[in-house]
Amino acid sequence: MAILVDKDSRIAIQGITGREASMVTKHALAYGTKILAGVTPGKEGQNVEGVPVYDTLKSACKNHAVNTAVVYVPPAFACDAVLEAIGNGIKLVLIITERIPRRDAAKFLCAAKQANATIIGPNSVGVLNPGDRIKLGAIGGDNVERCFVPGSVGVISRSGGMTAECSWMAKQAGYGVSTSVSSGGDPLIGSPPKDILSLFENDPKTKAVILWGEPGTRYEEDVADFIMQGGYTKPLIAYIAGRFVENMPEGTVFGHAASIIEGAGGRPSIKMQRLKAAGAHVAENFNDIGDMLKSVLAEAV
Repeated sequence: MAILVDKDSRIAIQGITGREASMVTKHALAYGTKILAGVTPGKEGQNVEGVPVYDTLKSACKNHAVNTAVVYVPPAFACDAVLEAIGNGIKLVLIITERIPRRDAAKFLCAAKQANATIIGPNSVGVLNPGDRIKLGAIGGDNVERCFVPGSVGVISRSGGMTAECSWMAKQAGYGVSTSVSSGGDPLIGSPPKDILSLFENDPKTKAVILWGEPGTRYEEDVADFIMQGGYTKPLIAYIAGRFVENMPEGTVFGHAASIIEGAGGRPSIKMQRLKAAGAHVAENFNDIGDMLKSVLAEAV
């Protein structure tokens, strides 16, 4: 099993004729992912790597029973694209687009909640299930097996690039991954790490999870609270990047838009303390993750 995506995923890419989306489509198809349709207004009748393009998502859904949408649409139009997906009954929407205005993000996140739809992102690099060879987004590039092989470790990362590195750590440790999820680097995201962790808790294939955290937001503190409340019971190996940011002037943005410390909130040191107190295995150095993973999974056997 896996979370979010599997062999039943029927995928459409919104904005498929754009340069990046076209490249991602090529790589996903080569990996074995079934991209059934694409959407770009005014481009109906064209195709991208053999994938038919429609003017509207409604037409794509009618012809291909789409249940998963990947949004590669410029920030000014991303809200309309997400609302179109939700309005057509799509239950999983992955948003690659970054720099979406917060008002727009709040609008489509509210709509998704009302429709019981799952949003990953904005500002996500993608979701990957190597067991079923399902790749949404740029995650894994054109050489997926370098970092992503099937296994029993879930990966959640607020950093797109570190989604691959954490998955590589699982591979090096001899385990591989069940599903790797780039949750998104924006302040407002549809599925914070706690929500994704809940999905892994209910996935029998996932035996442990690696979490990459960053400065800013309460996302990692929420994970700690979730563990304390009994919502997650499997081993969690966490690494919180950016401890040096605590010595920088308050309000400095480090990397992602959400990686900002204001007052006592979002400090990596506090996140680490909270996670340790909750029973998570917190790595002091990123390179420790592999050995920690081996240790906790050996104990679980």
